Amino acid sequence: MQEFKSYLGWKVDFLNPPGEPAFAAPDSLSWQVFKNPVVLAIGGIAAVLLEFADARIRSGVWDHSLFKTDPIGRSKRTGVAAMVGVFGPQSVARRVIQGVTNMHARVEGTTPKGEAYKALDVDLLDWVSATASFGFLTAYDRFVRPVSDAEQKRYFEAGETVARLYGAQNPIRSFADFDVMLAKLLPRFEPHPINKEFLDIMCSGRAAPGVPKGLQSALVHAAVSILPPVVRERLELGPEYDLHWKGAATVKLMAKSADRIPDPNSPAAHAAERLGLPRSFAWKSSEDRARLLAAAEVQGLQKA
Repeated sequence: MQEFKSYLGWKVDFLNPPGEPAFAAPDSLSWQVFKNPVVLAIGGIAAVLLEFADARIRSGVWDHSLFKTDPIGRSKRTGVAAMVGVFGPQSVARRVIQGVTNMHARVEGTTPKGEAYKALDVDLLDWVSATASFGFLTAYDRFVRPVSDAEQKRYFEAGETVARLYGAQNPIRSFADFDVMLAKLLPRFEPHPINKEFLDIMCSGRAAPGVPKGLQSALVHAAVSILPPVVRERLELGPEYDLHWKGAATVKLMAKSADRIPDPNSPAAHAAERLGLPRSFAWKSSEDRARLLAAAEVQGLQKA
């Protein structure tokens, strides 16, 4: 039976059409990172904080979206857009990304200090792309397992096509690239009540009603912990946001469990089935994934 779902307003079918590739390959680190909801939560919060540090992005989001009234829904839609770029059929991903770009084309204004901005300004698109790449990969590296330099390189390279579809002209290819972009923008960064309002909402329990409030708070503190120290200092996120050892142990346990326990109804599982792989593919060992991919390629050749 076809499982067709509407993901937060976007009709995305990760199961069909059969065989249509995603922009990220099944054996990519991207599939490992984005299959993990704990990593997505931590990395996504960190990315938002890095984006909101710049008044142009903060004003654009706050004044032209539902973030003020529906921060959870808006954050989830952003997460779905990210997963479509990793797991979705390429034709669907292009359609969703074009829809996001069309919405952004209408976003322009001025910051409270009078600086004009447009959501499609290249430096803003570059920074948004960089914050997502940094946030998700850092969360995986910190709370699931260390990522090698070679894996980092492949991860950034794999994300370049989607980043350019979103309008980024200078996608980062390393953490060093991120540091260079950060150094350029850092003089703009400033503390703002909106940052703490966002964190209070994410800590409140509203983000995921079925998850204990204490665990949600731990995820928020984990997100703050992966920010570059200079950014945390500039945003004045003090010791009240420290991730203490009990919280760190809890977050690591959650992240490592999510890395091992399959979710058969997730985009990662549906994408695997679309490509002729078992739904549990992304949660298997690297050796088993390689074996399954080789077998799928042989079967494909035989059918051809």
